[in-house]
Amino acid sequence: MSVFRFKEFVVSQENCPMKINTDGVLLGALADVGEAKKICDVGTGTGVIALMLAQRNKQAIIDALDIDYRAVDTATQNFENSLFHSRLKCHHHSFVEFFEMHPLKSYDLIVSNPPFFLNALKASSEQKNLARHTDLNFFIELLRVASTHLKPDGALQIIIPLDVSLTVQRLAAGYHLSVSEVIHIKSFSDKDAFRHIIKFSREEIPSFTEQEFVIYAQEKEHSLQYRTALKDFFTIF
Repeated sequence: MSVFRFKEFVVSQENCPMKINTDGVLLGALADVGEAKKICDVGTGTGVIALMLAQRNKQAIIDALDIDYRAVDTATQNFENSLFHSRLKCHHHSFVEFFEMHPLKSYDLIVSNPPFFLNALKASSEQKNLARHTDLNFFIELLRVASTHLKPDGALQIIIPLDVSLTVQRLAAGYHLSVSEVIHIKSFSDKDAFRHIIKFSREEIPSFTEQEFVIYAQEKEHSLQYRTALKDFFTIF
């Protein structure tokens, strides 16, 4: 499907290597957007997370970054066609380049649905490789940038698989970031979690909160938790 229709915006996926997926919409729905006035979306793809955050927070100004020019073109079109276009801007830079160019920028929230297949078999498409694969250096740089460019009470929130999550959590302390929340994403209540949404804070947090988020009540039936989280976005709810 090249066009995905949400309740308040439409997302074209044309020429974008990474299509709308469960990870992205969950981060868009569950990230603690709070009273954030400035948000940065790292690896925006179609721009769907930025659009969801813009819908949830009517005051947020959002910079969306991507290294793939085709994704940038698609996200820019999606932003311009939305009600939130004045608060969204897409930049064709890696996040490292972007912050080197803007050393004084600071954000209340940085979000990312990053490439996370560390040491995985490369996909056949070079464009998909660019979107889906990374190495540990990506996360090291993301933590470094967050420690420098988050406001004192700001947060970094990312969605990643469990094995990557444990590694990133261990690294965070070296960048003076504390884990303040972990959401365990599960397909079914009796299954193990397959993703974490982790919230890192610049403030020192003595202990973090944990919660479970279950997608399906049973086969082909979304849970009440999932429907509640996505009801303002998905036309099927």
